[in-house]
Amino acid sequence: MTAVAFRLDPFIELTDEVFLKLCQANPDIKFESTAQGELIVVPPTGGETGNRNLRLTQQLGIWSDADGTGLAFDSSTLFILPNKARRSPDAAWILLERWNQLTPEERETFPPICPDFVVELRSPSDSLRAVQDKMQEYMDNDARLGWLINPKAQQVEIYRQGQEKELLQAPASLSGEQVLPGFVLDLKAIL
Repeated sequence: MTAVAFRLDPFIELTDEVFLKLCQANPDIKFESTAQGELIVVPPTGGETGNRNLRLTQQLGIWSDADGTGLAFDSSTLFILPNKARRSPDAAWILLERWNQLTPEERETFPPICPDFVVELRSPSDSLRAVQDKMQEYMDNDARLGWLINPKAQQVEIYRQGQEKELLQAPASLSGEQVLPGFVLDLKAIL
């Protein structure tokens, strides 16, 4: 299955309140939206992708708990980016200092913040261009580091703030660099 995107304007304005109500009324459906107001229905992942995503978030969560300088999030977390897009990366991490600047209400619903670190794990149904555009959107909204993991091609694209993306072929691991000091993602169960 592939994601489906459609416009609601000019019939319905997709405000944060309307979007929240839509999600609450349809808890079994995962939604995102673009900065241009397109509503995206995101299909569930298959078994292989789900297991890879578990391995990814598991490693990030264990490191984040031990490090203590930020919080890790899984693919069910939706963030409202500064450009007003609503996105759910497959894994994310936010510096605790930035997270603590949000109000309790903002933390409880869809946090209005772009994560410092994001990961997208390309599933077989994902268009490479669409996932690359999503990664660029995170960077344009001040993410500091991002990884696009493409198991089918055995590749990883590394996105860094203010730099050209880097393409790695079949790396064994990835470093969190200065954004996640000491974090190393073991890719043997993911690629």
